[in-house]
Amino acid sequence: MANRLMRVLWGISWLCLARWTPPPLHSWRALILRLFGARIGKGTRIYSSVNIWLPANLDIGSGSVLGPRVRCYNQGRITIGDHVTVSQDASLCASSHDVSDCHFQLQIRPIVIENHAWIAAESFVGPGVRVDEGAVLGARGVAMRDLAAWTINSGNPAEFLRGRAFDN
Repeated sequence: MANRLMRVLWGISWLCLARWTPPPLHSWRALILRLFGARIGKGTRIYSSVNIWLPANLDIGSGSVLGPRVRCYNQGRITIGDHVTVSQDASLCASSHDVSDCHFQLQIRPIVIENHAWIAAESFVGPGVRVDEGAVLGARGVAMRDLAAWTINSGNPAEFLRGRAFDN
């Protein structure tokens, strides 16, 4: 019951204090999230249209971005490193249900997205997935398994396309 009350308070607070704010007020939105238990690094940009289920289960490093309409269904912990971009309309889902259990019990499976990764537009990162450093999940990709470091992955389910390297 206390969990539900906290989430109701969170939802009302986000709606009244952050949801309507203009894009440049990232620091204000980060402050609101911190007040509800999120751990957020410096220079992180969080858009007003994000949907975060439980701020206390969210860790975001410095210089990262949660773009417009990103959904963090974080009944389980979601940990996002430094300089990570989670693009518009992406979904991060850190829980599921046990389909072999007649009671359909909740299974909490944390998500980890390491430094310099990019979760592109409309992508889905499933429960228990680890996105290693520098990995990319292409637009509308579905990651239900871990993504190796410095790789580009795409599709449903996501498949390795090639290595990732910077030109400079």
